[in-house]
Amino acid sequence: MDGITICAKFVENSLKIFNNHPHGITKEPIIKPTTNRDNRRDAGPRMNNRIFAKSVQVISNTGQNLGIMQTQEALQIAMDEGLDLVEINANGAVPIVKIMDYGKFKYDQKKRASETRKKQKTIGMKEVWVKPFIEENDLNIKMKKVFEFLQNGDKVKVAVMTRGSKKVLARGKDAVPELFARIVAIVGERGTLESKSKPDERTKSIIIAPAKQ
Repeated sequence: MDGITICAKFVENSLKIFNNHPHGITKEPIIKPTTNRDNRRDAGPRMNNRIFAKSVQVISNTGQNLGIMQTQEALQIAMDEGLDLVEINANGAVPIVKIMDYGKFKYDQKKRASETRKKQKTIGMKEVWVKPFIEENDLNIKMKKVFEFLQNGDKVKVAVMTRGSKKVLARGKDAVPELFARIVAIVGERGTLESKSKPDERTKSIIIAPAKQ
């Protein structure tokens, strides 16, 4: 069988397949992605024309209970006042809605949240190291730093290394406690002694917290 005959047979068989197919040769169907509205990010409470309940319990802009009425009637009242009808509770048999300026409400919410974040300042921990037998001038410099940290609302760990100090051993173990008592006395009402290091700790320290306003 020559090449021409083979090509003719191939075309003939292809035509038979096409003619025998109920709809001819078709492409693979293209499946378009669907959008699930339930998966959309919550845009806030339902309001105005997005409230689908037929009846609602209405709270006025001043907080007065206006009772149950048709949603369209409540929406008309809100529109007449130049305000929004906002669903505030959808759990009951009849949704509760409130007439309000929703834009102003969101702005006030954001402003209050910002003020709350400012008040919730994280208390940090600062460290000030002193020598066991620090001189008066040096101690005054260290205390200025302590006062600065306390004023900024931070706790201060005042620490002193005692192990291996021949000077401390020679002059007695009371040197460090006396130094800490002196520091606490200088701090006075500007701070509160919160805790002391344990006797077995290598580094002796005290933690001073800012005075409560």
